[in-house]
Amino acid sequence: MKYSFILPLSALIALCLLSFLVTYEVIPSGLELLKSLQTRFDSYFYLLILFIILLESIVYVGFYFPGQFFAVVLVVLSKPQPHDILFLTLAMVVAATLGSCVNYFLGRNFGDVKKHQPNLSVKSLLVAMIHINSLAFYMFSQGVNHKSSKVVLWAGLLNLPYYLLLIWGTSVLSEQVMQMAENTWFLAIAVSVWLGIALFIDYKNFRATISNL
Repeated sequence: MKYSFILPLSALIALCLLSFLVTYEVIPSGLELLKSLQTRFDSYFYLLILFIILLESIVYVGFYFPGQFFAVVLVVLSKPQPHDILFLTLAMVVAATLGSCVNYFLGRNFGDVKKHQPNLSVKSLLVAMIHINSLAFYMFSQGVNHKSSKVVLWAGLLNLPYYLLLIWGTSVLSEQVMQMAENTWFLAIAVSVWLGIALFIDYKNFRATISNL
């Protein structure tokens, strides 16, 4: 994209709009819909986990569905055995990787057409993996800039230890950590910080362009 601020600005607008619609009961909350899905597909536990993680991992859609929080709550309530944790982790990784594929190709097909750029920054990928929504936008931007599709594979591999730690950490600590991460205000602050950084980068690029004229 020509300007870095466009993607975080659109994310902030989408987040605020969804929050407004849910607050004034124009649409039901994502958590309500996920609970409804649970009652219908409770006998297909692993498929349900895969589906709700996939929903949250899609760019923009993830602001509506607190899938990661809901999935971990389901895991904790089910009191999983060690082999269950392995299967649950695989279901989450497959879902997140599918979501990364969707986001990457959405960005690649609907973003600006640019020359293929094979370079990959593992450091920036690790930062993006702090939250599933930030990973979604990171993958979208990778597609927009026509970066190597290997980034999707890297994310899938790194998600293996990430989700193992997530399930273990939440069951050992509490659900409050996950609730904070899925809080609308927390997400809004995080996206606002991202927007501020993007605006600063655009300003520096603009100054550099002006000085080179």
